[in-house]
Amino acid sequence: MRSWAINNRYHHLALWVYLVIVVAHWAEHISQAIQIYALGWPLHEARGVLGVPFPWLVHSEWMHYGYALLMLIGLILLRPGFTGRARTWWTISLGIQAWHHLEHLLLLIQALTGSYIAGKAVPTSLIQLLIPRVELHLFYNSIVFIPMVVAMVLHMRPRPEERAAMDCKCATRSLVPAR
Repeated sequence: MRSWAINNRYHHLALWVYLVIVVAHWAEHISQAIQIYALGWPLHEARGVLGVPFPWLVHSEWMHYGYALLMLIGLILLRPGFTGRARTWWTISLGIQAWHHLEHLLLLIQALTGSYIAGKAVPTSLIQLLIPRVELHLFYNSIVFIPMVVAMVLHMRPRPEERAAMDCKCATRSLVPAR
């Protein structure tokens, strides 16, 4: 897998594309939280940025599952390009996202079957039994995003032995693109 262009020649670009997707998803969750807690919108009207013009998106378990799967696939595909400390942090993010993905799979199965856990009226994840969905997804996105960013920073600034093991040229490029 290390020979794939996504993990050598195009690793830097692939990381930036992936980061843009992750940040766009973050914007959705943060805007939804602002709509609820700062603007006082009722929960059913707080739908994030895309959910306002396309309300069905917020209620689509397929869309949520698809994003969780996309995140998991991205973390898996880009992992071989990381070495040393960066790989450890990327793997932490991957492990957390694997659990997050399973929670979304559980939600999707419930939506498809109409059979909900714990007698709930809507699809409910396991941790959602303890933490409301909006807050839970802010938490999940935080604990996936933070180690992912740590991994990217360490990857761009490797120790000499980590750089020697790298197949990509990410360490020779700036973390922030030049204007």
